[in-house]
Amino acid sequence: MKLGFIGIGNMGNAILKGYLTANPGSEKAIFAYDKDQDRLKSVSEQTGINACDRVPSVVEKSDIVILAIKPDIFGRVLSEVAVAMDWEKKIIVSIAAGITLNYIYEQCRESAGASGEENFRCKAVRVMPNTPALIGKGMSALTRNEWIRDEEMEKVMAIFRGTGKAEEVDEKLMDCVVGVSGSSPAYVYMFIEALADGAVALGMNRKQAYTFAAQAVAGSAEMVLETGLHPGELKDRVCSPGGTTIEAVASLEMNGFRSAVINAVKTAAEKSMQMTK
Repeated sequence: MKLGFIGIGNMGNAILKGYLTANPGSEKAIFAYDKDQDRLKSVSEQTGINACDRVPSVVEKSDIVILAIKPDIFGRVLSEVAVAMDWEKKIIVSIAAGITLNYIYEQCRESAGASGEENFRCKAVRVMPNTPALIGKGMSALTRNEWIRDEEMEKVMAIFRGTGKAEEVDEKLMDCVVGVSGSSPAYVYMFIEALADGAVALGMNRKQAYTFAAQAVAGSAEMVLETGLHPGELKDRVCSPGGTTIEAVASLEMNGFRSAVINAVKTAAEKSMQMTK
């Protein structure tokens, strides 16, 4: 399989490195373009991938083309992709926030000069990753259009498993994904910071407080994933009758902790809906 990258910034680079780690020796089958040619040259020298000076060059040489670009330039870049696209065989993968499969289809059809053709096909997968992908601990949601076969989808899923976990979802849930995993690292960082602030207020130095808080959060998350137990059951196991933890939990409830988090997820999803094309 030949893999192409349009855009090799933070997220594109994370996907690239995850794929190379999972597929050693595959660098000569990877082609990339970035408008920042110095950055592209640096990544090429570090990884051994093929640097291209034009978008169509990447598309011509690739089976799967990952568009790791910002939404505001998506339409323009897609018109360059269309120049070299084999619509029956090649797959477009977009990680641009708010860009729907229908938008990709309509833009591709227009770029291909097939606006009036009802039988036009465009194989596309839409992905919502999150920033922990930068360290191989990401959570990616993928959704496909009707022309992606199961075996093709599995190839795309494998790419994103190199950056952490990946799940296929219905496209109607992508705004929900923004709230629960796309934006949620920011909420978690706030929680870690608040935990550390509490420890600092009680006399712990800040560096050590961040270590204790971050490890507690990381370990708790792993417990949910590894045990498969309901988070509420895991919480109850920590809360001894009349103990310190149940007092802290009661304090969080009185201060609206749970409802604040639920509302944050809903607010992020609503904003995503407003931004969606």
